[in-house]
Amino acid sequence: MPISRRTFHKTMALSALAATDITIAGNSQSKIRLGGPIFENAADPEAWAKAHRALGYSAAYCPLNYHDSAEQKRAFAEAARQNDLLIAEVGAWSNPISSNKEESQAAIMKNIEALALAEEVGALCAVNIAGSRGEDWAGIHPLNTSDETFEMVVAAVRHIIDSVKPTRAFYTLETMPYTIPDSPDVYLSLIKAIDRRQFACHLDPVNLINSPRRFYNNGELIRECFKKLGPYIKSCHAKDVALQNKALVHLDEVIPGQGGLNYAVLLSELSKLPGAAVLMLEHLQTAEEYQQAANYIRQVASREGVQLYS
Repeated sequence: MPISRRTFHKTMALSALAATDITIAGNSQSKIRLGGPIFENAADPEAWAKAHRALGYSAAYCPLNYHDSAEQKRAFAEAARQNDLLIAEVGAWSNPISSNKEESQAAIMKNIEALALAEEVGALCAVNIAGSRGEDWAGIHPLNTSDETFEMVVAAVRHIIDSVKPTRAFYTLETMPYTIPDSPDVYLSLIKAIDRRQFACHLDPVNLINSPRRFYNNGELIRECFKKLGPYIKSCHAKDVALQNKALVHLDEVIPGQGGLNYAVLLSELSKLPGAAVLMLEHLQTAEEYQQAANYIRQVASREGVQLYS
């Protein structure tokens, strides 16, 4: 289901207009751009950008969708550039490998549009999960780690990237607990199999922690991810994980600082990435929780001598 030639050329024209947006990452090689959602109604592009900067954020989730007007896209891209705010990612959350054909086709189109939007507004990446063979788009299924599913993911990602042919934005899959890629080695295998320059990595280290061994040694897991995937990592999600003392293994997602994720290692490894190092807060319920999480990350960064982009 590729986008039409007319739509594609429109996308490329808008990309040229936003071409300077990505350059704001060029001077942040040793600094991390922290970002997260905002809770105020900021339909005006300038107000949207300033709301992020008022919270100390230098990165943002894309506030637009593919069908917004070209004028809106230009306005938000320009507001980001003027306020030194990096549009980090465009979400494409859906299930491209769903067993329901209509659902999978709709998901493929949603991902094509998300990647095209990322290219238009100068975002670093469009991000989705690989998808699940089960009823839950991100849930368990016995075939999720099979060779057959691996090939389905490869085919879907190739189709999405080849339909848009981006030159700046990357298409990424988030590391996940129940679906591939569920380890750095599996991610490397996907990168090799997909074989597209604009395919890259979206790292969520919490999603890779699915056992006591990984929980207690997550610093080494994070180092392994950056050692193997560092050149491909375009954005990271920031959250935390707590291991509960129950008869069967039970892990809960919690506010950063209330769990066991080794943020000292994560921030140190992020700061070594060339270009834009991006860390995006997610999944919290209130503005106060996001402020608490951001403050914790800033405290760890200060303690470890890691610079955050201000």
